[in-house]
Amino acid sequence: MSDGCRNFERVTSRRDWLRTSACGFGSLALASLLQPAARASQSAGPLAAREPRFPARAKRVIFLFMHGGPSQVDTFDYKPLLQRDHGQPLPFSKPRVFSSTTGNLLKSPWEFRQYGESGAWVSDLFPHVAQTVDRICFIKSMHGSNSRHGGALLELHTGSDTFVRPSMGAWITYGLGTENENLPGFITICPTLTHGGATAYGSAFLPAEFQGTAIGNAGTPSDQAKIPFIQTSDGTPLNLQRRELDLMRELSRGQLASTGPDPVLEARINSFELAYRLQTSAPELQDVSSESQAIQEMYGLHDPATANFGRQCLMARRFAERGVRFIQCTHSYKWDQHDDLRNSHTRNAREVDQPIAALLRDLDGCGLLEDTLVLWGGEFGRTPVAQGDNGRDHNPQGYTMWLAGGGVQPGLSFGATDDYGYFAVENKVHLHDLHATILHVLGLDHTRLTYRYSGRDFRLTDVHGEVVSEILAS
Repeated sequence: MSDGCRNFERVTSRRDWLRTSACGFGSLALASLLQPAARASQSAGPLAAREPRFPARAKRVIFLFMHGGPSQVDTFDYKPLLQRDHGQPLPFSKPRVFSSTTGNLLKSPWEFRQYGESGAWVSDLFPHVAQTVDRICFIKSMHGSNSRHGGALLELHTGSDTFVRPSMGAWITYGLGTENENLPGFITICPTLTHGGATAYGSAFLPAEFQGTAIGNAGTPSDQAKIPFIQTSDGTPLNLQRRELDLMRELSRGQLASTGPDPVLEARINSFELAYRLQTSAPELQDVSSESQAIQEMYGLHDPATANFGRQCLMARRFAERGVRFIQCTHSYKWDQHDDLRNSHTRNAREVDQPIAALLRDLDGCGLLEDTLVLWGGEFGRTPVAQGDNGRDHNPQGYTMWLAGGGVQPGLSFGATDDYGYFAVENKVHLHDLHATILHVLGLDHTRLTYRYSGRDFRLTDVHGEVVSEILAS
């Protein structure tokens, strides 16, 4: 397998090296006695923490995914002309629509106001997030290549809307490993079951250790979402499990000695080892009842409307504290308002607004926001023209995502859509550029973080992508 983000060339596996080296096991034993840190790194295996290629601005990512596609012109992209010209035809040609014919311009049902020293415009949908805008970097010129949920979701998560490719979290974990050997490097909380499903957090052709560990799914309330398979069904004591794993490892070593490197077998061994270690750390970490009442109320855990996503955000902060490299929280498939825009977007924003603002404040208060990159957005935006009486169609041509924390300029609004919010027209940022920028703030060069598969070097950004240097903090 490839060696993280250092040389990116295929190397001999560690077990194969041990098998062929005359004093391999003796040297390893001596090193483990003399260097406890090295021993910890070895036990972490492929997930051992690795240094970035250059000084990093952030150490980890929390991705707040709004599945379905929030409307940029109803949330963070204020368009006075859209309000003025409501009901009039769009004064320029529309792109090909996704599902059905769209009509005339549809103004936002919500008022927009300016907030903070930055004067950022935010609609009344997000009163809590509005109070944090001076921590946020808005990108208002995002665009993608696909107008369908499945393709657009995969492009956002994997860089490709047509092929099965490793997810963004898998690439980051492959490049940097994890800072806690008892936890996965990549955790996704209540991920979606549709529009790509597990592909959105899978590792594809990367070694299996780098795929996301799902905690629950979109059909599971977050208070019931647990890391699976970390306890045996018969309650086998830990000491006996340790002996069983040691025996399994010895048998596997014998097989590897005769057959040579076997990535599938090695990945299975590592998964058993991680599951064993998780038993001592995961239950306590997922139990948010130990948090103070003030923190629980800040995240909205006492309000049925905000409790589900609030618990996801609180768990994300706890995972970030423990060194998990990539954490995703998903507000699953609720933002697809082809009709009933006013009621549905109101409900959706109500569920996530307070928890998101709480996460930003909490990370800032405990000193984590400085080196944690928070990303918010959906797979695309929505049209400024009406679909039916009160809905909007899919729009990958121009929409808003925002970042906060490590590596980006706070209080910045970058790029712009046209006067009605349909097309990105100023400082356009493609999803490939977003991926390149995220890797950059983590200290990774997107052109060199590659993996050879089927005779070709692959990367998250494929052959595209430019770092958006204008949004980086000085």
